[in-house]
Order: sequence, then structure tokens, then C-alpha cells
Amino acid sequence: MTTTSTDVAYQAPISPDTTTTYGVDQVLTSCPESNTLLDICYDWDRVPVPSSLKEFEKRWSNRHTPIDYSGVWRFRELFPFAPEEKIVTIGEGQTKLQQANVAAKFAGINAGNLYLQYEGLNPSGSFKDNGMTAASTHANMVGAKVTACASTGNTSASLAIYASVTGLFRCVVFIGSGKIAYGKLSQALDYGAATIQIEGDFDDALLRVREVCEQENIYLCNSVNPFRLEGQKSIMYRVLESLQWEIPDWIVVPGGNLGNSSAFGKAFMELKQLGLIDRIPRLAVINAQGANTLYQLYEEGGLRWNDGRPDVVKSDTFYTDMDEQNRRASTLASAIEINRPVNLMKCLRALDVCDGVVREVNDEQILDAKATVGAGGLGCEPASGASLAGAKLLREEGVIAPSDRVVCILTGHQLKDPTATVGYHTFNAKDKENALVKRGITQAQFTNRPTPVPNDLEEILKVVRGL
Repeated sequence: MTTTSTDVAYQAPISPDTTTTYGVDQVLTSCPESNTLLDICYDWDRVPVPSSLKEFEKRWSNRHTPIDYSGVWRFRELFPFAPEEKIVTIGEGQTKLQQANVAAKFAGINAGNLYLQYEGLNPSGSFKDNGMTAASTHANMVGAKVTACASTGNTSASLAIYASVTGLFRCVVFIGSGKIAYGKLSQALDYGAATIQIEGDFDDALLRVREVCEQENIYLCNSVNPFRLEGQKSIMYRVLESLQWEIPDWIVVPGGNLGNSSAFGKAFMELKQLGLIDRIPRLAVINAQGANTLYQLYEEGGLRWNDGRPDVVKSDTFYTDMDEQNRRASTLASAIEINRPVNLMKCLRALDVCDGVVREVNDEQILDAKATVGAGGLGCEPASGASLAGAKLLREEGVIAPSDRVVCILTGHQLKDPTATVGYHTFNAKDKENALVKRGITQAQFTNRPTPVPNDLEEILKVVRGL
């Protein structure tokens, strides 16, 4: 297990104090020697990386070649761990960067300067497909027959669709009790996944699925799997592509298990190392107030990457106190309702690389931002609203300037959680059955309520003429 790899691609611990590396033919979720997270690393001198990012545009015309059609694999020289014949793709990554002036006005940013990267256009409706195509590819490389994940919803939907479309492996998903939006659960069920609902939340489900995968030799597809994050780097490649390879000032992303922020930091770190970009944008990671582990550790506790030697006593003490007090994540943004983000240390590195900041926003701020995104024509899941709400907060604080070019990541489609959307637009603080009222929301500023009217033409016309 602990032989040094001499391949173009290899696995290495993120700790600078461990030099052992591992081949990409091994299935690992942490370094056996240091028990730290693993990176996928490359001997870049042996990789035919283009001299300019613009060279990737040549593949736009190869629409009948699946790996060129994929918005992930058309950038494969930037994560060259897989033989082309082993790549598993279902057309992921056909997403868009939309200039959004309604959202810009809401956030206090100049018109034309705020963009929404809409990952809801992926096959399963969320950003997870960017990483799952890479994890599925690695599973195919090692001959896995069964895959598994713990999920708040999006991961299970993504893994299930890759399993069902390709037929390469069976899929088992672990979910917590009452901790998954129906729009997401319906996907896993419809795509044929074996779904196991355990008592507890996402953190409990992740703990159990890791134990099961280790004991039963099942391939784990959560973002602790380093190949997942390699695919998620492509989100940033497409952002740059849409901006004609110009670097924005800010990337703002919701923070849950911190896979996206970790992948984005690695993407920019590598692009700068390869001389393909001349500067790195700043990164803002936005927690939900009810699931704010990163915010508490980073902004309040001062935890930093520290050249790969973070003060783990701080995080260990935080988690010990969390367990003793039985603090549990609680937010309507179910996709980021996570207490123990497994990619915490990689995210600290990303924040260091990108001169990043962390903020928290409450559920009302998230849902107001979500409604604003919807009013601009791109419906998103609640967690996505955290990015715009965070941009607004940072603008109010003066951290983001009105003239800054800002990209907010929309992680998932509106139909992932229709209950939250309908609950917001029909909000009535006195309606105890309203989904938002049940979760403690006290107001909704941007509702678009249905108008009740008798089944009478004249009455209907009165309403229509008054619009």
C-alpha cells in the first residue's frame, strides 16, 4: 500500500510531512500512513497541457465525441488520471454562466458585473455530476461492481443516475431520517438505487457508509473520494471559458461538505502553477447559519491552513464540544446541512490559495436570495441562494466592491426542493402547516403568491386587467 508511485498521475496526502504516494489503481479515501485527505497529483512535465486555455475551444466542434461533448472531460489534460477508454460520461457539464442584473441589484453590485454559474443544468440537476463522472470513471478503472454514498440528496441522485445510465455498477445510498428534500429522494428512487434510511443526520449516514464500504469493499463516492474533486475543478474551467478566459474578482460558493471550494482552490492553484492564468480570484465560502462549522472555525476561531499544518486541536476541540452539547446542523438549505465537513482541511488550503473569506447567512436571507435568483429566470435549490445572499452581505460589509466582477455558484436546480419554493411564495406566518413556518421562518420579502378568484369570467378579467 505504501509504495511510491512513478506514474503521471498518483495519489498523495495533503500533509507536507508525509511523502509517501499511491497509485491511481488504489481505492483510498485517506492516507494509510498519516490518515489525512488525499490529492490526485500529476507529473506535469509528462502531461501535454495546452500552452493556452483557449486551445480547449477546439473541442467545441467535436459534439459527436462523448468525451469532447462533456463539459468535464473536454478539459481532461488538466486532470489526466484516466485512460480515455475508461472514461464514464453521460453528457454532464452542459451548464451556463448567466449575467444576472436582477441579482446584481439585489446584492448592490454594478449592472453587468454579477454572474450566476447555473449547475442545475446537469443531467441529475446539480453540480455533483461534475465530480461523479470522475468518481464513476475511477470506479470503472478499478473494476468496482457496487458503489455507495451518504447524501443530503444531490449526491445520491447523481450517483444513482450514473449507475442506472451506464449499468456498470450497482448503487447504494444512505440518507438520514427526514433530512432529504423529496425532489432529490425521488431521483434516487426512480433511478433504481438501493436506498437505506438510517436514524440520524448526514454526518451519521456518512460515518456508517464509510464503515460499510471499508468492511464490504464497496467503492465510496462521497467527496472524501479525491477523484470526485478532480471532476469538480471543471466548474471553474467553464466559468473562465464563459468569461473568455478572463479572471473574475470573486467566486462565491455555498459551503456544506466543502468539496466545491476545495476543488476550486486546487483548480486555480494548478492553473497558476502551469502558467495558464496570471492571477487567482478571491474565494468566498458561505455557510448557512444553522450549519456554520467552517465559519466558526475560520472566522471566529482563526483556524488556518498554515502551510499544511493547521492547528487540528482547534477543530478537534470544536467537534468534541459539538458532540457533548449535541449540536446538530439545522437549515432549510438541506444540501449544506452538515456539521462535520469532510473536506475542511482542503478548504483551508483553498482559502489560503485564494485569499478567501467565510461568511454565514440565515435561512431568511438564503430564501430571499433564492427568490431573487428565480425572479431573474434561473430557479435554484435553497443552498444555491446562500451564494447570492453571501455576496450581498460581503458587499454591505465593503469586502466586495460594487465594481468587482463576481461569480455566484448555483449548485442545484429549483425542482430539487419544490416544497421550499412553494412554501416561500405562499408564506403566511399564521399558517402553521407552511413548510417554512414549521422551520421558524418569520417573513418572506419577495413572495409571488397565487391570486384566488371565483370561477367567473368577469371576476377573472378584473384580476387580469389589474396586473
